[in-house]
Order: sequence, then C-alpha cells, then structure tokens
Amino acid sequence: MDATADELAGVVDLFGGLTRTELERALAEAAYRADGGSIEAAALETAIEDALESFALVRYEPDGDNGGPDGEALLVAGPTAFPTVPEDAEDVPHILEIDRRRLDREALGEAASERLHAAVDSAVAADDTDRMRTLIDVTYDLEAWAPIDCTDERRRLEERLEE
Repeated sequence: MDATADELAGVVDLFGGLTRTELERALAEAAYRADGGSIEAAALETAIEDALESFALVRYEPDGDNGGPDGEALLVAGPTAFPTVPEDAEDVPHILEIDRRRLDREALGEAASERLHAAVDSAVAADDTDRMRTLIDVTYDLEAWAPIDCTDERRRLEERLEE
C-alpha cells in the first residue's frame, strides 16, 4: 500500500492524531484488509516526511494526557491536507482499540507555526522561489486551520520574492 499525504492525514484524522508507530500499524491493517498486502517501511517513511514538508501532516508534542504512549509525538492532519480515508481503513480505529484524541487547537497552531518559521528560514536562505510561493499559500491555510497569525512570515516571503 502506497499512501498519499491526504490518505495519511485521513488515517490520523480518524484518531485525532497518531504516533508514527500507531500510523504504521493502522496502515498495515488497512493494507491487509484491502488485499492482504503490506506497507513498505521506506516508502512510508518517505511519504510521512513529504506530508510533513507539505504541511499535510503536523508533528505535535502534546503536554498532558492526549499524547501518544510515553508522551510520544503525534502526527496530526495538517492545514494543507484534504483528509481522505483509504477504502479499507474505516474500521481501523475499532481494530486497533485506540481512543480518539482531543487536541488543543491553539497548541497545534503553535507547533505548525514553529515549523512554518523554520521552513521560511530555509526557503529564504536557499533562495528557493518555488518553495517561497508554496509557503505563502501555506500561511493562508494555516491561519484558517488554527488561531494564529502568519502575517510576518507571509510579508517576509513576499518581500524576498520582490527583490
């Protein structure tokens, strides 16, 4: 099973958020239910990294009881995702017996904002105009997704593109 960023977001969204290990288990179960198949670890790792890079997933390290086992970071459907549950994954929450997690939207926004700031720094340093244009779009998505203001990052990107 090769999952798209939106499918990864759809699976984590079923639970509110999943650790990498839990996401791997959920996808393995969905692949098995679909056609008896499996997932390739390297392809999944690449898909997760691409989804994080595109803001389809956001890494969240919660405080309190809503984190993963042993306080492990969660992957959450991000601001650019159009979460799509793979055809054979609807029952995975019942199979894995993981309760839906309720996450603090403000804290999620802060985590995504920190990631955005780092991405802006990298794009500007590399003078990567395509990435800067993409990140401008992400700023709007992020503001609609969480209660944060991305005006400074957007302005920085726009000014750099005008140079």
